[in-house]
Amino acid sequence: MRISARNHLKGKVTVVKKDGIMALVKVKVTQPVVITALVSREAVDDLKIKVGDEVAAVVKATEVMIAK
Repeated sequence: MRISARNHLKGKVTVVKKDGIMALVKVKVTQPVVITALVSREAVDDLKIKVGDEVAAVVKATEVMIAK
């Protein structure tokens, strides 16, 4: 399956809990993982981001979907 979203991580389902119309699915992400972020140049300059820096990649999303 091909989708346009690029913020996806492959992994293995470790837990499935069903409750009414909802289900909780836990996915163990495989390593190594590389997160790619497209941010403004202003943000990079303000944070003084450079190669070799340790940073946190924060994924801002309104939902997480499962694809199989």
